[in-house]
Amino acid sequence: MKRALLVEDSQTDTAMLSGYLKQAGLQVTSVSSGEEGQQQLHMEKPDLIVLDVILPGQSGFEFCREVKSNPETKRIPVIICSTKGTDVDKMYGDMLGADAYFAKPLDQEAFMQTVRRLL
Repeated sequence: MKRALLVEDSQTDTAMLSGYLKQAGLQVTSVSSGEEGQQQLHMEKPDLIVLDVILPGQSGFEFCREVKSNPETKRIPVIICSTKGTDVDKMYGDMLGADAYFAKPLDQEAFMQTVRRLL
C-alpha cells in the first residue's frame, strides 16, 4: 500500500485531508509540524507528501525546499494545501519544487485527481 505523509496543524483539515487520501487508497501518517514531518520523512520515505504552509516552527515552504533539494527525497511528489492562495504563493511553491498547490477550501475532486496523477 502506498503511503502519504500529511503535515498539517489544523485538526479539522487533518481529518478532511486524511479522509481524501484514504479514499485514494493511501495509508496516512499525520504530523502537525515541519520538524515532526522531517523526523517522519527520515524514518520512512512516503510516496506522497501533503503540506500546509503555515505551520508551527518550520514553514511548509521551507519543508518543501528541503525535500526537493535532497537527492534522497526529491522525487517524492509534494502537494501544498494552504489558506495562502495568492498567485504569488502558488508561484513560490512552484519555484520550490511543489508538484501541485491547492488553496483552502479544497476542491475535493481536483485534489483527488491530482493525487492519482502524481502516484
